Amino acid sequence: MSGRPHLLYTAWGFPPSRAGGVYRALATVNAFAERDWDVTVLTTARETFLDSTGGDVSLERRIHPDVRLERLSVDTPAFSSDLARWSRARARYPELWVAADWRRDLVRFPERAYGRWRPDLERAARRVHRERRVSLAVGTANPHVDFTPGWALHRDDGVPFVMDYRDAWRLDVFSGRTLHERRSRVGRWEHRLQNAAEEVWFVNDPIARWHAERNPDASARMQIVANGFDEYDVPLRVPVRADRGDGLTFGYIGTVSENVPIEPLLSGWRRAREESELLRRSRLVLHGYLGHFGASGSASEALARAAADGVHFAGPVSKATIGEVYGGFDVLVLALGTGRYVTSGKVYEYAATGIPIVSIHEPVNAATDVLRDSPAWVPTRSLASADVAAALTAVAARAEVESDADRAAAQEWARQFERSHQLAARIDHLRDVVDARSAGR
Repeated sequence: MSGRPHLLYTAWGFPPSRAGGVYRALATVNAFAERDWDVTVLTTARETFLDSTGGDVSLERRIHPDVRLERLSVDTPAFSSDLARWSRARARYPELWVAADWRRDLVRFPERAYGRWRPDLERAARRVHRERRVSLAVGTANPHVDFTPGWALHRDDGVPFVMDYRDAWRLDVFSGRTLHERRSRVGRWEHRLQNAAEEVWFVNDPIARWHAERNPDASARMQIVANGFDEYDVPLRVPVRADRGDGLTFGYIGTVSENVPIEPLLSGWRRAREESELLRRSRLVLHGYLGHFGASGSASEALARAAADGVHFAGPVSKATIGEVYGGFDVLVLALGTGRYVTSGKVYEYAATGIPIVSIHEPVNAATDVLRDSPAWVPTRSLASADVAAALTAVAARAEVESDADRAAAQEWARQFERSHQLAARIDHLRDVVDARSAGR
């Protein structure tokens, strides 16, 4: 035991998970540990990812050595891909079986696939609290059941807790559609949690405004904690590639999900190659997974057809050495789903490299607000083939003549997005909250 404050952090997506939110979770616990907090993480078993969606074990080496992990096994059929372990009923009637199994989740918490985790999470939180008093609890979503351990400790013993949203629960950030009404079970749970939380974090202002308008009682405690970039083994500040005489290398790094506009990108790429001699000498390389759960048939087919157009799918890359991959690119392609609430953590990492960025997403995306003042950014006017082609041609012209000074200026502009800058103010404030409560106890 130490005299330092104790953080209990809950995250389903924690190393070795390969989900996009894992980097925010990892950076957050490390930032608390580096600021002299004891940190305990509640997360799921490693096998949940390694045996189903795949993982990045290199990320486990990035966990601060003082961070203590509590891994909880949970029977989550959505992550069970071993058919030999399926019951006969599930194998024969999979859709009916899954529909019936969801009741196990929903009776505990209104979240399919994850709701059943709530009892184990709350029991583990109380056990950790008995062993070493928790000063602050933080849960990061999704899944949103991650919020419940902090709420349980707050209800039981007045422990302050923070809700850290990466996207939203009742809002579809791509379509802007309300997924759950205020009077629904989800709506009632969210209202209850937000009104009890010490702080509620959102990754961008549009999402925060949406929630503040629907729960003004909690709006004063809603904070913007943007994503940012993280430095790993290989620096992100890569130099200008010298050998551009044979054409440029356009690069995309990220999960190719159903929301990524692959077809508009490839259509615009083909058109640009028809119109530009420089683009005909260039190639487009995509790194990442096809879908969050390892499968995306339409994207696979589209990429296979595009191979003749200089498009190459290179598969996933380790986060620890991602700087090496960036070092081989002349242009970065920021292809994002449509929605004014969409930012993506990838935008900050792209910016950190200083490499010219072409945005292949609707201008209303929140990522536009991040890059608006970047000296290395070229947006597309729309996802129409002609507009995408024009943006690709314009960014190619810029990349072809980019100098070392140009690259350095773009990298310097992006320093503001280093992850610790986003977290520092909130951690310092929460330390004051914890110290004040400790002094008054």
